[in-house]
Amino acid sequence: MKGIRKITPYVPGEQPDNPKIIKLNTNENPYPPTPLAEQQLKNFDIRQLKRYNSVDNSQLKAALAEKFGLTPENFVIGNGSDEVLAFCFLAFFNSKDPILFPDITYGFYKVWAELFNVPFKEIPLNDRFEIDIKDYQQENGGILLTNPNAPTGIFKSLSEIEALLAVNQEVMVIIDEAYIDFAASSAVTLLDKYPNMVIVRTFSKSSSLAGLRVGYAIGQPEYIQIIESIKSSFNPYSVDSLAEDLATAAVKDAAYYEEINTTICQTREWFTEKIAELGFQTCPSQTNFVLTTHPQHAIEDLFYFLERHEVYVRYFPKVERLKNYLRISIGTPKEMEIVYQLLKEYTEQ
Repeated sequence: MKGIRKITPYVPGEQPDNPKIIKLNTNENPYPPTPLAEQQLKNFDIRQLKRYNSVDNSQLKAALAEKFGLTPENFVIGNGSDEVLAFCFLAFFNSKDPILFPDITYGFYKVWAELFNVPFKEIPLNDRFEIDIKDYQQENGGILLTNPNAPTGIFKSLSEIEALLAVNQEVMVIIDEAYIDFAASSAVTLLDKYPNMVIVRTFSKSSSLAGLRVGYAIGQPEYIQIIESIKSSFNPYSVDSLAEDLATAAVKDAAYYEEINTTICQTREWFTEKIAELGFQTCPSQTNFVLTTHPQHAIEDLFYFLERHEVYVRYFPKVERLKNYLRISIGTPKEMEIVYQLLKEYTEQ
């Protein structure tokens, strides 16, 4: 039939409804949200729901502005970072030249490019699964990088991000910092020097609010306003009142999140060292997950072995360069001890 769009959708990790499993397949935070969010939920006036929620999300923007030392005009809020990223595609990627992003990265980028008819070019990671900044010194209609990258977990330093920006000042550069709170440093400090950069973040990972669906972009007001215009053309009320209240509470409790995310990083390092003793080879991660393989074992069999033992991790059989790897989110120390013991059992069979 004429006029019907055909598109291959993004496939997320499984969401099994089984409280007994150890769920390590979608990079959720294993710890609960801040107690401030729980208290805010208890105090929420349900009568607010009879009216439309805020259009400008001023409460959340003010909290973020204070956190980052910026102004509310530097932020736009969306229904998860996925929505914000989609708005960025519509706002900034309208050139005949292809946008550039890695061949191994967040799978939604290719979906959006196809959905919005944006020409794109996938830049191969090197043999160590690293982004090579020199590969992005070519004609393009925009650049999109996840830092740290997913599903590799590998982080590019601030100096490398600046080198990328320095040679791409005539196009928009989107830096997806979904996992930045598990890494060394954010590109936020480069905003004044490189106004063509927009940073996108989420409350789903480090803030333990994946079920809330709140994300945001940080940028210069002139570009943020363009994203706001796109948002208003779809659904100006995309972030509901309750979500804004709880996300605001999360922003205000930096100490709590610094503690739990430091624990996650410590657990990640312990787990990486322990499975290395079993022969696993793991990418150096600065996220809340690891990408790992074992040269002497069939990864597909290992994936189903873990699933039979009610441990869910991520496997990418349709991605040629990843089909021998598992991506394992970092859970609590107790959960990771169980996973380690299962990996030990499997490798010693």
